Amino acid sequence: MAQMESLVYKCPNCAADIKFSAKEQKFHCEYCLSSFTQEEMKTIAAAQEQQAASRPKEEIAVDTEFAEQTSVYTCSSCGAQIMADDNTAATFCYYCHNPVILSGRVSGDFRPSYVLPFQLERDLAVQHFKDFVKKRWFLPKDFLSAAQQERITGLYVPFWVTDVDVNAEMDALGKKIRSWTSGNYEYTETREYAVARKAKVVLRGLPADGASHIDDDLMEAIEPFDYKAVKPFAMQYLSGFFAEKYDMNMSKMFPRIQQRAVQASDQLVRGSMVNYTTVSVTRSDIRVMGTTWEYMLLPVWFMTYKYKDKTYEFALNGQTGKFAGTPPLCMKRVLLFSGLLGLLVGAVSFLIGGFLTS
Repeated sequence: MAQMESLVYKCPNCAADIKFSAKEQKFHCEYCLSSFTQEEMKTIAAAQEQQAASRPKEEIAVDTEFAEQTSVYTCSSCGAQIMADDNTAATFCYYCHNPVILSGRVSGDFRPSYVLPFQLERDLAVQHFKDFVKKRWFLPKDFLSAAQQERITGLYVPFWVTDVDVNAEMDALGKKIRSWTSGNYEYTETREYAVARKAKVVLRGLPADGASHIDDDLMEAIEPFDYKAVKPFAMQYLSGFFAEKYDMNMSKMFPRIQQRAVQASDQLVRGSMVNYTTVSVTRSDIRVMGTTWEYMLLPVWFMTYKYKDKTYEFALNGQTGKFAGTPPLCMKRVLLFSGLLGLLVGAVSFLIGGFLTS
């Protein structure tokens, strides 16, 4: 019996499999809930078939070379998967600091398209952390000890960087209110307007990290990155740094990209309604119509600190130096400061009281 090949078409929005619904006679994506008519599907299928057929042999060879020269180290403690070249004999986990073991090769599917090289040297990164400590009085004593400074790690974080096309429609009730006084009377005039907006929004370079155990809010806090400095991926950029392998593919990342795109479009449309005293939105219909994805590695100086069985994460944008992280409070220092402050207030009150009675 001849072996039959299966052909799977991918959603143009999130790259998940598209399935045909016999009930609705449409093609559906179960991840992002996009739906396509038969005519739309013909266009999608033709484009994907052409892309697969036209993939150059050189590109396939590069993926194979990447897989042969790249190893993955897995942390048995926290599950982080760290990529390294063949010259790395042993390493440690940047997240929990435990030793990690070589677990095998990395598939060429995980080869990034681009990399944004580090622009901040380690000395500058450490100085940024020291400047942060100077502004915090109640950190534990060993927060930035010599041992902790050694744990500040240059990490290439796996990001999906997406261009998103959005259709936005919004209806609102706008009010213009003005008040004035004439003689002994105060007047208020309120004018109401039906406000409507329709827009095609194009968002370029919307990022989302593809490592599930890295805090999403922390990565968003150190944005933006300047993509003008990105380079085609080459292994030499990893020399001296760590690199994380993504475990969240495009299908899993789409809901987050969709949420960010909708929020950004909503703010943009609302921001166009500035000529009114108040605006009340009555209808909002914001839809993602198409996405284009690039997988790239972005530079982050990363540090974790364990305090009272809790891990605190800190990140520094390896390009711009933007810092983010919530530090722990040393309650002994807080209580000591409160006690000294109480004594100082008591002493001042005693002196003032003695002066008033003398």
